[in-house]
Amino acid sequence: MKVSSVPFQGTKEQEAKLLEVIAKYKGQKGALMPIMQEAQEIYGYLPYQVQKIISDETGIPIEKIYGVATFYAQFSMSPKGKYVVSVCLGTACYVKGSGAILEEVEKVLGIQDGGCTPDGKFSIEVCRCVGACGLAPVMIVGGDVYGKLTPDRVADILAKYE
Repeated sequence: MKVSSVPFQGTKEQEAKLLEVIAKYKGQKGALMPIMQEAQEIYGYLPYQVQKIISDETGIPIEKIYGVATFYAQFSMSPKGKYVVSVCLGTACYVKGSGAILEEVEKVLGIQDGGCTPDGKFSIEVCRCVGACGLAPVMIVGGDVYGKLTPDRVADILAKYE
């Protein structure tokens, strides 16, 4: 199991909410998916600690919970940063150099795709086609779209969010 570089910082309030969710669904057929979905809403992701609580409270083996978490793209086992940096690797962006943009983002932030900076400020995720092909290559930071990018502009763009 990949462990995040960002320490788990769940609160007692979040755990109480999770226990309420588990109690609501406990014993129902097909309860795991809604429990996991609501757990992710509470915590923002599904770290090992949250999966362990779900396992302990429901009796569902942690291996099964982990399998579901890694199978479905809707679940994340890594925290998201305050600013999510999405680099489009769709065909138009990729042809115009988005691979080099991604490499530069990873270099500047010191993390890989799917990772989160230790301070929780940034996370990186690749995406496929954001519908701005005319602006290729495209990067989105916290909802702000940056187009016609070159690697030398990445550091200055990210510095705006410091």
